Amino acid sequence: MLDFQPDRTRNGASTLVDQIVDAYVQAIAAQTLRPGMSVPSVRAFAREHGISTYTVAGAYARLAALGWLAARPGSGYRIAPSGQAPRPSVSPADWQPPRLGADWLLSDIYADHSTPIKAGCGWLPREWLNEEGLHQALRHMGRVPALRISGYGHPYGHAPLREAIAAGLTVHGLQAEADQIVLTQGVTHGLDLVIRTLLQPGDTVLVEQPGYANLLPLLRLAGMRALAVPRGGSGPDCEALDRLAREHKPRAIFINTVLQNPSGTTLTMATAFRLLQLAQQHGMWVVEDDISRELLPGVAPLLAALDGLQRVVYLGGYSKVISPSVRVGYVVAHRDLVGDLARTKMAAGLTSPEIMERIVHQVIREGRYRGHILRTRERLAQAHAEVETRMDEAGFDLAARPQAGLFLWARPAGVDEDAGTPGANALAQQASQEGIWLAPGSYFDVDQTDLPWIRFNVAYSLDETLWRFLRKA
Repeated sequence: MLDFQPDRTRNGASTLVDQIVDAYVQAIAAQTLRPGMSVPSVRAFAREHGISTYTVAGAYARLAALGWLAARPGSGYRIAPSGQAPRPSVSPADWQPPRLGADWLLSDIYADHSTPIKAGCGWLPREWLNEEGLHQALRHMGRVPALRISGYGHPYGHAPLREAIAAGLTVHGLQAEADQIVLTQGVTHGLDLVIRTLLQPGDTVLVEQPGYANLLPLLRLAGMRALAVPRGGSGPDCEALDRLAREHKPRAIFINTVLQNPSGTTLTMATAFRLLQLAQQHGMWVVEDDISRELLPGVAPLLAALDGLQRVVYLGGYSKVISPSVRVGYVVAHRDLVGDLARTKMAAGLTSPEIMERIVHQVIREGRYRGHILRTRERLAQAHAEVETRMDEAGFDLAARPQAGLFLWARPAGVDEDAGTPGANALAQQASQEGIWLAPGSYFDVDQTDLPWIRFNVAYSLDETLWRFLRKA
């Protein structure tokens, strides 16, 4: 069978993931493993060899991506059919690390799959996704008569999905009807629609510091003047928010309520009430990005529910729990506003793809969806515990310990704000030379300042190569 003995003493780029991949490729080439043969499960392989399940999952995912393994829902991985595995088009010797920066983050990262360790990315590993649910939804779509999906669809989006979203939000205390929901191509598209509908070039808005990286260029493109409100463990600093609002008269504040990207923090109830009081006092819209609520095991304030959709515009989506590629999100708003949002949507790009909306609707209505959410929460909690342990051992400073969601916001030992010391940007560029993608604090700062903090995606941050690099950096 497979001849594999983990060697943790190797230096350079030969990670445990690399070693597992090499062992399988050699065994397949020698015909020790033949097409159609099953391979040990991720857990069984990890247990047998005394290594992390995340390391094995990463190796299996790479082998599947290269065509050496085939994943079969319900029966694990098997050796792919003979001749199916392609050879990489670029050899390791020819690989060149990317030049990191805001432009790379917004465009090239989504096309560049060459960086092996994506500790700075913003999505779940492919092997964590609800593969069987997606397959079932695609099979269902194959039975839908073509005439039903041949038109542009409704400007508000697929009605059954909007009804399902409205029903799901009641669990969190938000009462909304389907005609108060506009479907979008992800939350970022929803943010763009809200900005175009509510704001004018030259308006002042408040954003969190650190804040969502994709929001900041959207505001710049729209000609907004964005001012930063510090984000702490309980949410935005309300004293700073009040001070900025009195001085600059902002039109809106953008808030990431639960498991914030990048800090991982969640609003407390006291902060939520105070924020809404200040929004009312200063006449501000509150734009609530709540993309990660499904990943939170407990309960947390939902601003739109507390406000009754009077001053809050609420955004959610499915990229974090179903798949980034389906590109389905939604905006929930007061009836006086939702029609304007739909008109902006139609003017900017017509309707959103109904086929994708039908797929998402099928996924969330089938029986496995809630189980998938619970398993994902458990896996993320385990990853948080393991990554936090490694960070503690390496002397990191953690802004928070959310124990849920994708992100940890951490400052590595030796990276600080003192003049003359290497910043997070330099560390990230150095990491890229070794095939490691880090997301430095400058990505999440309105002025793109070289902050000494880094966003880590815990699901991608257990590779031993990453920690060897961070310990020596």
